[in-house]
Amino acid sequence: MTEVRPDNSPCNQLHETNRKLQSVANNESVSQYLDRAVSENTRKAYRADLEHYKAWGGSIPCSPEMLAEYLAAHAGLLSCATLTRRLAAISKAHTMQGYPSPATNDLIRMTMRGIRRTHGKPQEQVSPLCRDDLLLVLSYTPDDLRGARDKALLLLGFCGALRRSELCRVRHEDLAFTSEGLVLTLPRSKTDQTGEGRKIGVPFGRGKICPVRILQDWLVRSGITSGYIFRGIDKGIVTEMHLCDRSMANIIKARVGKVGLSPEKFSGHSLRSGLATSAAMAGISSFKIREQTGHKSDAMLARYIRNGSLFHGNAAAIL
Repeated sequence: MTEVRPDNSPCNQLHETNRKLQSVANNESVSQYLDRAVSENTRKAYRADLEHYKAWGGSIPCSPEMLAEYLAAHAGLLSCATLTRRLAAISKAHTMQGYPSPATNDLIRMTMRGIRRTHGKPQEQVSPLCRDDLLLVLSYTPDDLRGARDKALLLLGFCGALRRSELCRVRHEDLAFTSEGLVLTLPRSKTDQTGEGRKIGVPFGRGKICPVRILQDWLVRSGITSGYIFRGIDKGIVTEMHLCDRSMANIIKARVGKVGLSPEKFSGHSLRSGLATSAAMAGISSFKIREQTGHKSDAMLARYIRNGSLFHGNAAAIL
């Protein structure tokens, strides 16, 4: 009798892997953790990337040749950063379904290298809202209820080097006022998706502008004792609805516009990059800046320090 051996061909192995992955994904308890493996913003970005790829005619799985054609068709139309993210989304769609990723193929690597050499250009960055400009903005911000909120928002975002997504989610329970200033606890952030948490110190101000006391003034005037601290204001009344990250950017744009700065050059990230840039200009060490921003390396921090240290300790200053 002839022994029947299992089919161990690559095709059959791939089919089996796919079946197991689908079986696991169908498990409700496993599925909910798979959904939480990446942030909601990342899922939205990947979903949009895949929809664009499929609308072009792409499929999952695909060959390296098809993927290279997709990249070539959009080179020059989309930025290199966008194409790189599209590659990540397409690659993830393959591996999650048990298919090998075509993005690791040498054809794709060489295609992307050619695209970068042909169409690559410096990534556009928003302007940092540095210390002096921030003080000017604050001086033009009125002392009404909306002004009190915006002052507290601008100063906490700047001194805490917060992303707009972090700033809009600060809760009263995250604040601890001490004899030295404010201790802000971030339960979760873009680089801390597992929720380990990070503490940020904001000291009392040495001059007329004190971020801690201005925040305390807003909390007293708004009557907020729990929940989100930055909320909408309707007809002079603080609402229960907290501001979204887009609202943060709009407030910054509106306030810088009041002092003659170009609103289109500023965004929600201007506060975070403004602190990093201002601190570098003041000669503060990169280690201490990273303590505030949460960056893991000087290389990542350098992207935020917008030429702030070009002239500090410059080698050409020997003349």
